[in-house]
Amino acid sequence: MMTSRSIRCSARVAVLAAGLLAGTAALAQVTVQDPWVRGTVPGQTSSGAFMTLQSAEGAKVVGVSTPVAGTAEIHEMKMEGNVMRMRALPSLDLPKGQAVQLKPGGYHVMLMDVKQPLVKDTTVPLTLKIELADKRVVEQKVDAKVRDLTAGNMPAKHHDHGGEHQH
Repeated sequence: MMTSRSIRCSARVAVLAAGLLAGTAALAQVTVQDPWVRGTVPGQTSSGAFMTLQSAEGAKVVGVSTPVAGTAEIHEMKMEGNVMRMRALPSLDLPKGQAVQLKPGGYHVMLMDVKQPLVKDTTVPLTLKIELADKRVVEQKVDAKVRDLTAGNMPAKHHDHGGEHQH
């Protein structure tokens, strides 16, 4: 026989479980595949993080942070004439159902003021701030494995950082 106290307790548990499921569903709307970070050498203060993102309902990345760097930003690299330019983006759209690749030479997470060398086979925790289709912003934790510092290198070309940052 259930008392009114046990009914209230059961109701609280049900509400809590529903809230947890709703939060999990929001995070499940964006999948992250193959997250990795390029390793660094002592004294190197910047690196890049790469991954493939896909949103079930459409979303956008509006921020990123990590404890291993002073600053983390979404950047874009693209050719303008004969010059490769890199610039920070305020956000990165994740169109519904489309894979968006963050890769060397394209969109990526720029890690600046790296606090210590990023060593191969360790992991870097990243927190992506994602604005969902309903305008809610959620945080998604990602553990990115550090790869060799030559991973994903592009052929040497002249490039310009647009004077926005010193890398």
